[in-house]
Amino acid sequence: YVCSTWGNNHFKTFDGDIYQFPGICEYNFVSDCRDSYKEFSVHIQRTLNSNNHPEIQYILITIKDFTMYLRPKLTVVDGRIVKTPYYSSDVLIESNDIYTKVYAKIGLVLIWNQEDALMVELDSKFNNHTCGLCGDYNGIPIYNEFINGDTSYNSITYGNLQKISKPNAKCEDPDESQALPSCNSHRDECERLLTSSAFADCRLRLNLEMYIQACMQDKCACHGNEDSFCLCSTISEYSRQCSHVGGRPGEWRTQHFC
Repeated sequence: YVCSTWGNNHFKTFDGDIYQFPGICEYNFVSDCRDSYKEFSVHIQRTLNSNNHPEIQYILITIKDFTMYLRPKLTVVDGRIVKTPYYSSDVLIESNDIYTKVYAKIGLVLIWNQEDALMVELDSKFNNHTCGLCGDYNGIPIYNEFINGDTSYNSITYGNLQKISKPNAKCEDPDESQALPSCNSHRDECERLLTSSAFADCRLRLNLEMYIQACMQDKCACHGNEDSFCLCSTISEYSRQCSHVGGRPGEWRTQHFC
C-alpha cells in the first residue's frame, strides 16, 4: 500500500483518496500514531522553486530514535552528512541523480525524485495506526480523513491539521474558504494523454478518473503555460503508480513531450 504526493500539491492517501493541499509549512506526511510506542514518522516541507512550482525542500524521517534529513543531493543521518549508499542495521539509504530511496526494516520504503514526487510504501501491520497527510490506512476512503463523526473537512482544513508547530516557522496556512477553480475545459486533453496507447496496461489497474482530475487541476493552476511541470507531473505519477501495481507503461515521453 502506497501513499504519495506529486506535482501541483496532489496527495493520494493509503486509502485511495486524491486531494490537493498547497501548504508550505512542515507537515506530518505519515507517522505511526499509536499512543504508546511510535515506530516512525515522515515529515515534509514544500517550497516554491524559481519557476513558482511547488517542490519538496526536505524530508525528515525518524525511525525509532534514528533521524534522517534528506535534501536533494544531501543525506544527513543523526546530524552527520553521510555518503550513500548508507547502511545501518535497520536502514538502507540509496541515492543517484534522480532518486533517493530509503528502505527500513520496520516495513517502510520511501522513494523521492528529489523534486516534487514522494512515495511511501508501508507494511500492512500499520493498518489503522497511521496519521498525517497520508490518512489512517484503514482501507476506507473518506472516513476519518474527510468525515469524522458528524463533521466533514475540506482538504485544506484536513491538511492544515497536519502542520508541525515550530516556534520560529514563518509560514501561512492556506485559506480554507478558497474554492478550487473548475477546470473542465482541460478535460479532453488530460483524458487523451492518460488514455494513450502507452498506458493500455494501466487502465484496469488504477482509478483513471482521479488522475484525469489531477491533470485538469494542474493545467488550471498553470494558466496556459505549457511547461513540463504543468503537463507531465501527473502523467509521470500515473506511470509510476502503474508500474508499482505491476503494470507496464509503454514509452510515453518523446523528444518534444516531457
